[in-house]
Amino acid sequence: MHRARKRFGQNFLQDQGIIYSIVALINPSPEMHVIEIGPGLGALTRPLLSNLDQLDLLEIDRDLVAYWNQESLQGLTIIEGDALKFDFDAWAINHGDKTGLTKVVGNLPYNISSPLLFHLVSAAAHIDEQVFMLQAEVVERMVAPAGSSDFSRLSVMLQARYEMELVLEVPPEAFDPAPKVNSAVVRMIPRQHFDLSLAQWNALEQVVAAAFSQRRKMLRTNLQNFSDRLKLTEEELKSRAQDISVGRYIEWAKTLSPSVRT
Repeated sequence: MHRARKRFGQNFLQDQGIIYSIVALINPSPEMHVIEIGPGLGALTRPLLSNLDQLDLLEIDRDLVAYWNQESLQGLTIIEGDALKFDFDAWAINHGDKTGLTKVVGNLPYNISSPLLFHLVSAAAHIDEQVFMLQAEVVERMVAPAGSSDFSRLSVMLQARYEMELVLEVPPEAFDPAPKVNSAVVRMIPRQHFDLSLAQWNALEQVVAAAFSQRRKMLRTNLQNFSDRLKLTEEELKSRAQDISVGRYIEWAKTLSPSVRT
């Protein structure tokens, strides 16, 4: 039996009620194109595959890759690789067609969740939906509204690109081994009316990183390098990064983009 590996952040889901709820959220159908990140021992994989014609698995652990290859399940394709380096955009373009939705799903390892979420943004134009289980604290930051203490750089960047919802809370005892933290499931749907160019997205990354660089300081300090071009109001100068709406950050990015290095 495969033992969970700490260096890959492995915690295997075993609660059947939670598994059923997540599969119902993903709502698999035969024509759908799905890639599962880190399938583990198949808690989601098997019920998904029973409703899909084709399922791709992305796994970094060679022992688990060998395990799935030995299973020889019809419709299953195993890809050995690092999710942080995988080209999800090429995968989505390859599999996308007018008849089937493309979805990326998985119980994401806690140790790579934030960088992986940022990596996936580059494929958002060709993916219909993402359903992930993550550390609850991360999901709370992802969906936090402006003005809350959880509102962060992660909140702004992901909310600029996706509609997101915390759909399910998952206790530690749903896993083996049980993690020391609570988990949650988030549904992420790329915004249809997203209109930022690459230069504007780069500008958004820069202004948001600067704004949140010292959370306790006012934007008068954190955005002093941008203040001439942004023409911040007196109220904005006295505000902190978490008090500014996602929409306002996007406006600032559009103002800055001609002069920001890509």
